[in-house]
Amino acid sequence: MVPDYKLPPIENGMVPVITRIPTQQKVVFLTIDDGQVKRKSDLALLERDHLKASLFLAHVFIAGHSQFYQAYLDAGFRIEDHTLTHNLGFVKLPYAQVKAEICGMADYEEKYFGRRPVFFRPPGGPYTKAVRRAAAECGMKAIIDWQARANAGSMQYQVGHVLRPGDIVLMHFRPEFPMDLAAFVKAQKAAGLKVVLLEDYLGVS
Repeated sequence: MVPDYKLPPIENGMVPVITRIPTQQKVVFLTIDDGQVKRKSDLALLERDHLKASLFLAHVFIAGHSQFYQAYLDAGFRIEDHTLTHNLGFVKLPYAQVKAEICGMADYEEKYFGRRPVFFRPPGGPYTKAVRRAAAECGMKAIIDWQARANAGSMQYQVGHVLRPGDIVLMHFRPEFPMDLAAFVKAQKAAGLKVVLLEDYLGVS
C-alpha cells in the first residue's frame, strides 16, 4: 500500500497535531497509552488478532520494566513519548518543565529501547503552542491526538458512530484491556478497515 498522505512539516518551530489521517484508504491506527497495567496476556491478545500499535508510555508507569516493553518492540510495535510523570496539569507547567518532561522521556526511551521516539501525546490530550514548540525542540515530528477510543468495553467517537478510514484510536493498558480490544476489533472489522502501524504509514519508523 502506498500511503496517500504525508506528515506535515514543522512550521514556526511547532510540530503539527494529527487527530486522524485524511485518507480514503481503508486503514485505521491503534494507539495504547500509559503502561499502568502490565500483563503478558495483553500482548498475546494483540498478536492473536495480528495487530500492531503505537504505545505512548510514561516513565512513571514503566520505570524498571523496560524488559517487559521490549517484548512489544520485538513484536513490531513502536514506543512513543507520553512524558515522564503523566501530570494531567502538564499544559500549565512552566516551559522549561514542559520541555524537560518531553525530552526526559525521549532520552529514557533512547537509552533503554535503542530508539528515540518521533511522536508525542500529552497526558489527557490537551496541548498549547508552547507544548508544540517544546515537542519540536525535543525532536518530535508530531503530536498524535485521536478521534475514537475504546473505553470500558465499548467504542466512543468524537465524530459519527463508526470507525472511519484514517481514524486514530485510543486505548489504555488497564484492567479492562481485553474488553476494550474486543470492542475495537469488532468495530474495525465492521468498518472493513485494516490496522496499520502509524509510524509505518507516515514513513517515520
